[in-house]
Amino acid sequence: MPVRLDDVDRKILRELQADAGQSLDEIAKKVGSSKTPVWNRIRKLRENGVIGQETVLLDAEALGLEACFFVLIRTSEHEAEWQQKFLKTLHDRPEVMEAHRLAGDIDYILKVRVANARAYDVFYQALIAEVRIYNVTALLSMEELKSTTILPI
Repeated sequence: MPVRLDDVDRKILRELQADAGQSLDEIAKKVGSSKTPVWNRIRKLRENGVIGQETVLLDAEALGLEACFFVLIRTSEHEAEWQQKFLKTLHDRPEVMEAHRLAGDIDYILKVRVANARAYDVFYQALIAEVRIYNVTALLSMEELKSTTILPI
């Protein structure tokens, strides 16, 4: 069940999404409130699970992770044991940035960040050594046109 948010909550969340490193004073000023009420709202938003883990965003290319692959996976295995092993394999591979189970012809899609095509092949070989997969298609992203973590609230 969605948490009820008022306009001030939404403003605070927009500010935190844009830059969670801002001081409470800066956020309060931007949302038209004072520090203590803003802090109390942020605390309540955390308690209600609206605000989760706080982290920093790193530049993948600056760190040498220049290749982004979208990996489409089809499997003929749908038993619980296979799914648990597959999920564990995904969690154990730091190259997997995102993983989604899909409706339709493709069962899963992964977003994988690696240094280059050779590094992707190392990932691919490790993946298929761990779990049985019917078909894998890798799509190399030539250019990232938009990437955001900001939810449209």
